[in-house]
This record gives sequence, structure tokens and C-alpha cells, in this order.
Amino acid sequence: MTEAYPTAPIGTIRSTGTCILLTIVTLGFYTWYWYYKTHDEMKRHTGVGLGGPVALILAILVGVVMPFLTSHEAGGLYERRGQARPVSAATGLWFLLLGWFFLVGAIVWFVKTNNALNEYWRSVGAQG
Repeated sequence: MTEAYPTAPIGTIRSTGTCILLTIVTLGFYTWYWYYKTHDEMKRHTGVGLGGPVALILAILVGVVMPFLTSHEAGGLYERRGQARPVSAATGLWFLLLGWFFLVGAIVWFVKTNNALNEYWRSVGAQG
């Protein structure tokens, strides 16, 4: 089933490297902003999902769930168009299983998820 959102707001393309740098410089606080904005954009675009405020609250209170939820919702953008999910809730396992091993898992998770979001936004007309 292909679902189009011709008049829906389009999200922002975010440089993966810049996001990682901002996370380091802000001692991790940028991640809260990233969760808020990405979930807000996905909900505004499709009308489904957590939305920014709920994502922010979850990120602050039970942050360990966010890699799973974010990848799941990002993959859902593709699935609604009848495409294969490039990321899913299982992608969050990178963060959980290898996240604290020199941050390798967290970086792999973020690169995969942010790139999937960027590619989706480009496919619906975002510039950047």
C-alpha cells in the first residue's frame, strides 16, 4: 500500500557529523533536541507517531527506549510508501548491545537512523 503525503510538512535534513559534534559539545543534551525535532517532524508529516513532546519526555525519563522507538518510526515512513524499512526497532540493538563499547554501537545506530531519515526527507523534496 502506497500512501502519499503531498501537502504534509517535510522534515529537515541534518548532517550526521554535525549532530554528533553537537552531542559532544553539549555533553549529550543535543540528543534531547534531536529526538524532539525528528519525532515532531515525523508526526507532522504522517499524523502518526509519538510527536515531539512525548519523545522529549521519554528521552529524559527513559532514554534507553528512544533508539528503538526512533528507528521504528523512521522505518515506518518508508513502510507506509510500500518500501522496505532501512531501519526498524531492531536497529536500536546497536545502541543497547554495543552502545557503551567506545560508543561504537551508539554511533552505528545514529548513523543508520539519521541517514534513513535524511534519505526519506530528500525523497519527498527536502533540500540540503
